[in-house]
Amino acid sequence: MKNSSVRSFQILPSVLAADSGKLVAEAQTVDVPEIKYLHIDVMDGHFVPNLTMGPAVVKSLKKHTRFKLDVHLMVTNPAELIPLFAEAGADILTIHQEADLHIHRQLDFIKKFNIKSGISLNPATPLESIAWILSEVDLVLLMSVNPGFGGQKFIPLTLEKIKKLHELRQKENGRFIIEVDGGIDAKNVSTLFAAGTDYFVIGTGIFQFSDRPKAIREIIHSINHDQIRSI
Repeated sequence: MKNSSVRSFQILPSVLAADSGKLVAEAQTVDVPEIKYLHIDVMDGHFVPNLTMGPAVVKSLKKHTRFKLDVHLMVTNPAELIPLFAEAGADILTIHQEADLHIHRQLDFIKKFNIKSGISLNPATPLESIAWILSEVDLVLLMSVNPGFGGQKFIPLTLEKIKKLHELRQKENGRFIIEVDGGIDAKNVSTLFAAGTDYFVIGTGIFQFSDRPKAIREIIHSINHDQIRSI
């Protein structure tokens, strides 16, 4: 059997797949000890073809739940929205490489609020586009579907992208988190973990089920079982 250190991971339920009319109540259905973060997708109808939620929703979830909030800005004007969502209660704030010409500036802006900064890439955007800023970020979010809507199928080529980013992190002794979002469920999560993913954003794979804690346990079991077999 292979020797391997046991890595930690986080499952982040994505409220994009929850009932938007009762998000606080929906968040309570995933309130199990293993869940530390909720993932919140902010879409402006321009950068992606959908409109979702604003700072007031983030503020409400921060006030009425115990979770840390992982906020993903899929917007054309991140510089204008960073302070609004940081002040609303984001603990991680991620912006898209494709959305701004001055990424260093915006990442520095996020850090001024004493929260974690993240950079995200759409499926077709190469890793080389962020090679020079990896030392500046706390998290890299790889989209494994074309962003905009929940319930999409995982794009298989993303697996190679995860592996390459993980190899680059090891080579450079990087400390950033690798997060993946899109089409993740109990069937593929262990493969993505083995490839190097640390944080798993899961929407439909949790919220489509009436028993959300059971769905979460199955996902965690899949990853833990893979770790046990690799030791």
